[in-house]
Amino acid sequence: MRWPKPHICAVALVALALPASGQTRDPIQLATQNLPPYHMLVDGQIKGVAFDRVTCALDRMGQPYEIIMMDWSQAQLQTENGDVEGFFAGSPNKARAVYATPSDPVITEDLSWFMLPGRDIDPTNEADKVSARYSAKFATSKWLKLKRDGYNVIKKPRDAEALLNMLRKGEIDVALEYELIFQHYMRAADMKGDDLIKIPSKSQSNMVHFSHRFLAANPLFLGRFNSFLAMCKAGEK
Repeated sequence: MRWPKPHICAVALVALALPASGQTRDPIQLATQNLPPYHMLVDGQIKGVAFDRVTCALDRMGQPYEIIMMDWSQAQLQTENGDVEGFFAGSPNKARAVYATPSDPVITEDLSWFMLPGRDIDPTNEADKVSARYSAKFATSKWLKLKRDGYNVIKKPRDAEALLNMLRKGEIDVALEYELIFQHYMRAADMKGDDLIKIPSKSQSNMVHFSHRFLAANPLFLGRFNSFLAMCKAGEK
């Protein structure tokens, strides 16, 4: 499902007293996308492991906030334009660094190559990079990096579910995605773990990206957010 226009799905207003150091009086707006199990719509509410950690940190700060779910490319554009204070959860890259500063990692996970059984493809092989057909979710760091690194990228899937369907239908040979995300959609499709070949790529972190404009006006905010984020993650163990 896509949201061409911003749709406010979760709103939390807290901290009625005067703001503490590193906290703003008005609610901040953060954009996110439908990306199970990181952040997803369940009965009209946003839930998920990354969503829980971000909102836990904001709640502990006493920071009023609004979480807005929208198309991923729009979330980044609205942060760049100053329409929202930031977006999550995404990996850092040079394009995002122009207008935003990442928080400490919200979630760190293994990124892997996925393909159907019987395919003899090595994604690290230079010849296979151009002979096989690759893709990742469009408008992400993964998709852009594949293009920059010379992979034969032929599709622009709107989400991980579409990416998995392209792989199952043989429209692509190799998909690059986070294991937790692909496992979610594989279970939804009644697939077993051995229905796909998995080749680990690397571990990668995803963060909240706060706009430079917002942080310049609130220079103590990011340090406090990171401190409370660490507490929230530690409390899960």
